[in-house]
Amino acid sequence: MTKTIPVDQAVGMVLPHDITEIRTEEFKGRAFKKGHIIQAEDIEHLKRLGKENIYVLELGSDDIHENEAAELMAGALAGPGTSVSGEPVEGKLNIVAAHDGLLKIDVEALYQFNLLGEVMCATLHNNTPVKKGEQLAGTRLIPLVSKRGIVNDAVAIAKKAGGILKVAQLKQAKAGLIITGNEVFHGRIKDAFEPVLRKKLEKLGSEVVAVRFAPDDIETIGAEIKACLDAGADIIVTSGGMSVDPDDVTRQGIARAGAKEIVYGTPVLPGAMFLVGYIGAVPVLGLPACGMFHKITVFDLILPRVLCGEKITRHDMAQLGHGGLCRQCKTCAYPICGFGK
Repeated sequence: MTKTIPVDQAVGMVLPHDITEIRTEEFKGRAFKKGHIIQAEDIEHLKRLGKENIYVLELGSDDIHENEAAELMAGALAGPGTSVSGEPVEGKLNIVAAHDGLLKIDVEALYQFNLLGEVMCATLHNNTPVKKGEQLAGTRLIPLVSKRGIVNDAVAIAKKAGGILKVAQLKQAKAGLIITGNEVFHGRIKDAFEPVLRKKLEKLGSEVVAVRFAPDDIETIGAEIKACLDAGADIIVTSGGMSVDPDDVTRQGIARAGAKEIVYGTPVLPGAMFLVGYIGAVPVLGLPACGMFHKITVFDLILPRVLCGEKITRHDMAQLGHGGLCRQCKTCAYPICGFGK
């Protein structure tokens, strides 16, 4: 900024940046757009916005304006499954989901980007389920003008990461459900698990191709899992039988079916006794009884990641402890909350 002009003398000048207007609890947005030619009738409006002077900008070869910076940074931040929304408004650009899926953030690269100081990018949490068109992030240059070098550094960090934000598409899986428990198998109580699991899977674009029932018997559970595989299932979900009771043998049945790389137990409530294993490339998710009672559990955190093709390990489970306590809100707003974040 080389000089200022009193606003009363600014008729005919071109605004060098967007001018924001805020009306409490009513409006926050762009009152005047960059490039607007100031008219006589604009003067009082500008004064109401606190503008006694208008800046005249002269940019050197090493300087960069906020709008150009936002366009460069947003283009580099936006990875596969995302897109940049529109033009800069008040110096800011948004990145949105190009399709439904699971938001993946390179958290370390985002940290290095924001560590530069005069640039910023604010995002949703990693592993948040998102819908097409949903805002994922906003980025801007913090001052009106900065040195081009700092923006180049920010762009280089984002490009090295292949885009700091990505939206992974969910596989349309064919699920096999194994409902375990003597009480259900022998008809003493009505099963409540199948409708819950079917709804969660179908909401994510998958279908249930087989539903089998098994008593608390290791051999039968293993055999029913194999029957689901024979029916074409490419993901297996078992319900119940995951606790410490001697009759709870579902995890042994999962192992009998040939599951390897079994991870049992998570630092998540509800869902501490959850299990993930693999029969070849087919994931097996063992859901404890809490999945029938609680609306949201660890199953809702892990299922989308499995449908994205992620291989879930003990390391992944351990990371869920930070944010792994559900607050059991009377009105559930998941995923617009801290659970699993």
